[in-house]
Amino acid sequence: MIKDHPDIKFGKTGLLLVNLGTPDSTNWFDIRKYLKEFLSDRRVIEVNPILWQIILNLFILNFRPSKTAKAYKEIWMKKENMSPLRHYTIMQTKKLSEKMQKKNLIIDFAMRYGNPSIKNKMRGLQKSGCENIVVLPLYPQYAAATTATVCDEVYRTLMDMRWQPSLQIIPHYESEPLYIEALKNSLEKKLSELNWKPDTIVASYHGIPKKYFDKGDPYHCYCQKTSRLIIEKLNTIPIQTTFQSRFGPQEWLQPYTDKTLENLPKEGKKNILVVCPGFSSDCVETLEEIAIQGKNIFFKNGGKNFDIIPCLNDDEDHINLLKHLVDRHTLKK
Repeated sequence: MIKDHPDIKFGKTGLLLVNLGTPDSTNWFDIRKYLKEFLSDRRVIEVNPILWQIILNLFILNFRPSKTAKAYKEIWMKKENMSPLRHYTIMQTKKLSEKMQKKNLIIDFAMRYGNPSIKNKMRGLQKSGCENIVVLPLYPQYAAATTATVCDEVYRTLMDMRWQPSLQIIPHYESEPLYIEALKNSLEKKLSELNWKPDTIVASYHGIPKKYFDKGDPYHCYCQKTSRLIIEKLNTIPIQTTFQSRFGPQEWLQPYTDKTLENLPKEGKKNILVVCPGFSSDCVETLEEIAIQGKNIFFKNGGKNFDIIPCLNDDEDHINLLKHLVDRHTLKK
């Protein structure tokens, strides 16, 4: 027997919720740091990496941080001093921990970009005695630029570990009945609060370049599947699927959300409701791009009534969904 053997903790399982990420503050330098990490991911930007780094560092990172900082300042939670995405991810982790209450289970969260990092959180779980780590990417619809890049970072972290824990990654859940039911409930709740009837509901998902779809990325199909299942549950108001947040000059998945919001009043649809099913937490894309920019575009072109449904965030339905996913795929005993 070896004397002075180091104290090693073991026997626990770690559950890591992972979302996209957020800057630490609205400071220009924090925004730039976050954008650099995000836009340097080759899953996100699939162009020649040498050429892209020149463009990124000489042009984009000198100009875009100011625009992005302005957007974050619009939605920053001043009391909590954090972005809504970070706040709701913390609350999801807290409420899921309270609901699961499983012995030897540690639940934590990480961000793919920014803090806290996947690497630091996985190492922390291992040091706490987690021999098994379960990763739940908070992306209902799989895409290489979201779910796959989370997996990439998880695998890279494992490569640096001498004693690797077992690993399980919970798959996408675009058609999970509890997910669809949670979306339906959120739609019905908002509809009951309105004193006007929407002419249509716009289901806006984050876009990806069309060439990614052409290469075989299934994301577009999963978004359409989610929308179809929502329509089957809520068939009283027309629902149309659109894609937002395009970046750069290339063609992205269409129809574009901003162009749709511009054209709807011209088609006589002046009362609309927007839902963003692909976002598990409200963030700059929902609260600023849609609720502020999108609303302004709609009204500027003759719209009359506009509202947006909050993401599932830390609602009870969402926490029940997350618990179900974990129970079904991993922790049945």
